[in-house]
Order: sequence, then structure tokens, then C-alpha cells
Amino acid sequence: MGRVLLACAAVTCLLVLIATAPDTRPVASASPQVVHRPVVQDGPGLRALQAKYKTLSKQLSQLKPSQPYILVDTARNRLYVKHQGEVVLDAIASTGSGTILDKPGDDSSQWIFDTPRGEFLVQSKLTKPTWIKPDWAFVEEGLGVPKNAAERAEPGVLGDYALGFGKGYFIHGTLYTRLLGKNVTHGCIRLNDTDLKGVYTLARVGTPIMIF
Repeated sequence: MGRVLLACAAVTCLLVLIATAPDTRPVASASPQVVHRPVVQDGPGLRALQAKYKTLSKQLSQLKPSQPYILVDTARNRLYVKHQGEVVLDAIASTGSGTILDKPGDDSSQWIFDTPRGEFLVQSKLTKPTWIKPDWAFVEEGLGVPKNAAERAEPGVLGDYALGFGKGYFIHGTLYTRLLGKNVTHGCIRLNDTDLKGVYTLARVGTPIMIF
């Protein structure tokens, strides 16, 4: 992604240089006396800039992902699937609330419910996923953390599909569709059933996810 941004910046600079290159065409004076200057159609400097621009444009096009990728805007709570520069899916999402929960018995530790920002990859694709409730889910509800692992399993709350992108974060469905478009999650990215199926179909293991 950094290489793409640098290439974009280089192309932009070249456009500015070309746009501000001296105009060597004849200029008519506003006074009755007309001064004729030599007409220079092109110069080696301008030709070099144009050639460099074409080269950078080609390099930039080669850096674009050839496969679909996922883009998540946490401020606007939107998820996009893009392919070859085109938006092929535009979905309303819910992302992390940013709230903080203290860990019981440890005054120096907290859970922070943010959606992570950065570049990720789809690491897993699940159907009919079961949520394995982490400790914070019980603490948040005022319940004791169970010792029996079976008591953590809660099927049917994540929708029909889930796409994991590391450290327990998933793109998944929700029972609370009325809250889509708001920052209400514990870090995961929620979608409605139709959009979730679309993302699941378009993405594969290894699909890039860019979150900002």
C-alpha cells in the first residue's frame, strides 16, 4: 500500500511539472507592436517528463490488486469490496465502539473495544460459525467467567458466515441489524445477511483487508 501511495505522489508531481512547464508558443502582445518569438514545439526536458509519467503510470497500474479486496471505513461504518478500481459491493457496517472495560482483579489492565486499523488478510472463511464467548463477554454482563469451555459456545449469533482476519477479529453477521451504521461492536465488523453473503462469495483466504 505504501508503494502505491509513493507512486501516486510521484505521478502527481510529474503532472504538476508538466502543467507548469514554460509555454514556448508565440504570445501576442496587447500593444500595437507585435513581437515574434521563435516557435519551439517541444523540448528534451518536457519529453523526458512525459516519458517518466508514462512509466510511472504503468508501474502504478501494475501495483493495483488483481483480485478483489476489502476496504473498511470505520468512521463512516462502510465496507466496500473493490476489484480493478471498481466498487462491486457497498455495505453499511458496524465497527468498534472504542469503549473500555476494566479487567477484574487487575487495575492496570483493560479491554479496549476498537476495530484494528491497518492492512490484513482474510485468514479463514467459516460457515454457520459458533461464537466462543471470551472472558470480557461474561464480565460485561456481570457474570462469572465459566471454567467449562462448553459454556462459552453460543451458536446462531454471528450469522451464516464469518471471515477471520486475525487475533479473534471477524467480519460476520448480526442479530441487531437496527444498529448497523453505528460504532457499537467489540472490534469485529458486522454486516447484514445479504451483504455478508456477498463478501463471503467475493473474498477468498488471502484477500487483502484494508481498515482505516
